[in-house]
Amino acid sequence: MTEERELSAIKRPESTLWTYYLISSLMTGPFFPLALIPLRFRYQTMRYRFDEEGVSMRWGVLFRKEINLTYARIQDIHLVSNFVERWLGLARIQIQTASGSAKAEMTIEGIPEFERLRDYLYSRMRGARGLPVPGAPTPVPSSPDGADSSDSGLATILGDAADELRAIRRLLEERTGEGQDD
Repeated sequence: MTEERELSAIKRPESTLWTYYLISSLMTGPFFPLALIPLRFRYQTMRYRFDEEGVSMRWGVLFRKEINLTYARIQDIHLVSNFVERWLGLARIQIQTASGSAKAEMTIEGIPEFERLRDYLYSRMRGARGLPVPGAPTPVPSSPDGADSSDSGLATILGDAADELRAIRRLLEERTGEGQDD
């Protein structure tokens, strides 16, 4: 629970992200000021929110952008970092959804605890997928001999399906047997 509180307390990127933005804009050579100005506004306005429902990110001055993702929509999470980001202890967390786009739906940058955040997002993503679905069969509790509940539940479901198939086969044989007697 304390990890969840720590991660939900993240609101802004670390100052090392600004250092990264400075270095990356220096790489543009004489276009340095043109590259730096939008990155400065992005850094100043970037905000994160991690709550019970999902994760959200917003930034922008003139053109405000906000992305909200629920944990159930998250399909995959990638950590990406180049040489400079690794040197600064940063990585980008790319979150993908089933939106049909090849690129990430959201990219979280400027978080030094990127591996902990990735693991937290994975656990929340899996937990959101593990929520009960209305009308779905309830899971079978573990067997008394200590076998895995998912294995015993699967065995029970497969056994029930086999019993139903046998009953259907018997009914079909009875029907075809009745039709042949006529």
